[in-house]
Amino acid sequence: MFKLKDMLMLTDKGYTDLKKAIFACTITNLSLMLPFGITIQIFTQLQKPFSGGEISWTKMWLYFGAGILAAVLIFFANKHDYKKTYVTSYMAAEANRIRIAEHIRKLPMSFFNSRDLTELTTNMMGDCATTEHVLSHVIPQLCANGISMVIICIMLAFFDWRMALTVFCTVPIAFFVILGSRKIQERLSESQIQAKLKASDQIQEYFEGIKVIKACGLEGDKFKALDNALLLMKRMALKMEFGTGIFVTGAQIIVQSGIGLTVFVGTYLLTGKQIEFLPLLMFFLIIVRIYGPILVELTLLPELIYLQLSTKRMRTLMSTAVMKGSTDKVIKNFNIEFEGVSFRYQEDNSSEEAVIKNLTVSVPGEGITALVGPSGCGKSTLSKLIARFWDVNEGTIKIGGIDIKTLDPEYLMGYISFVFQDVVLFHDTIYNNIRIGNLTATREQVMEAARAACCDEFVNNLPQGYETLLGENGSTISGGERQRISIARALLKDAPIVLLDEATASLDPENEVLIQQAISKLIDGKTVLVIAHRLRTIVGADKIIVLEHGELAEEGTHETLLQKKGLYEKLYRIQQESMGWSV
Repeated sequence: MFKLKDMLMLTDKGYTDLKKAIFACTITNLSLMLPFGITIQIFTQLQKPFSGGEISWTKMWLYFGAGILAAVLIFFANKHDYKKTYVTSYMAAEANRIRIAEHIRKLPMSFFNSRDLTELTTNMMGDCATTEHVLSHVIPQLCANGISMVIICIMLAFFDWRMALTVFCTVPIAFFVILGSRKIQERLSESQIQAKLKASDQIQEYFEGIKVIKACGLEGDKFKALDNALLLMKRMALKMEFGTGIFVTGAQIIVQSGIGLTVFVGTYLLTGKQIEFLPLLMFFLIIVRIYGPILVELTLLPELIYLQLSTKRMRTLMSTAVMKGSTDKVIKNFNIEFEGVSFRYQEDNSSEEAVIKNLTVSVPGEGITALVGPSGCGKSTLSKLIARFWDVNEGTIKIGGIDIKTLDPEYLMGYISFVFQDVVLFHDTIYNNIRIGNLTATREQVMEAARAACCDEFVNNLPQGYETLLGENGSTISGGERQRISIARALLKDAPIVLLDEATASLDPENEVLIQQAISKLIDGKTVLVIAHRLRTIVGADKIIVLEHGELAEEGTHETLLQKKGLYEKLYRIQQESMGWSV
């Protein structure tokens, strides 16, 4: 049973609930034998006139009452069974999904570079659904049927051990056929899973690229990869169903052959006067009832094999090390120091060129530091390293003298407000999207942050105002409006460190001045790191750090860097010249 707990990845509570479900199913199975016992007693009374006796109507009325009582007992047994089996299995599946989601939330971003989103979605939805189905429809019933069969077999042996053996002799053979084909079923299941993942990848790519597809008029052979993936998924599904069906059908035929075998042996014993008619009738009635659930379980037994593949993937996911750290260290000042920092996205690929190379530089506290350089020089990567989305490969990043590797990522993010270049909004109301910045904020605080970020202008024109439900990732509003919601979220958080990654990139000139005013409120008295491509926006920064190919090219104020005639002066001159360009 402990192996079963590990196989299903159950918590202690889930394992306890499973044992209760098995017990409840066993009680239900045994309760269903009550009508057969009563039926046998009724037949005993009905055959008395044929042997010169009389029917005892008193007993017949007692059997009638016993039948009603048995029906009530069966009802309550089934009700208890449903509660302990289905309800608890759904709760266990919910706990599993939450556990996986919590684990994923704590994983480093490097993990997501090596995993497809479709695979993670399959882990949370498909694999958990498989576990849920097995917990509710397979294991409790399978174990309960096994226990019930042993008990019933022992009880039937008191009447006639030969008939009892005949009834149950085909069952272990049928189960051996299913379990003996395990390797074949595993290969078929693995092929089907891989085909599903490949099809999911292609479908996701199709939907994500739907704008390009429409704009370029792509059709026909351009989607051959999607067609092939869907066809492969269909072929693998049919192959698995056919391959599994052969063994399941074969096992069911073996079980049902027990009916003919029981009739043959029973007739032989009856004609040899080795068994009475009533006990034989009892065996004939019982065999029809007892084989029904077994035939159903044989069709579900392959799911145990499929389940092992699902839990194997979940176990691999759950064994991935999460980012840990302390929550006890208090950061008192907010200067940021990079000491010999090197970083590459693929940790296990030493041949990959580092994005950040042996960088040593400091970001002063309570000041504005701009991070500039050509595209691909590592600016955004550097800001995300500060937030510990990834851990550096070499060197250290310190905030207030504390190595951020020693801090819990969620605790660290409590000190940081991050306005991304690519805004992420949730399919929720505008109000709730802003409130994410601080879930303990009052409505007045949320509204104040929204007004400071100039959200009122467009939100009040919407039919439901701040209660307007946004589409997926804010698809129902413009890029500039999404950016303002993101800034309102950061204002509400009011963290001492602010990381701005091209915060005004999506804004039109008319709104840029307003947003700059909002950002001025956001950064007042804080440690600010601004990533900017438009150098005119960071002329007044306290410090400018210039990166090139992941290395420190130069640093200083705007005037100092212009005098150096280096990379910054070149970039600034090019941008100034381009401002006079027109079509």
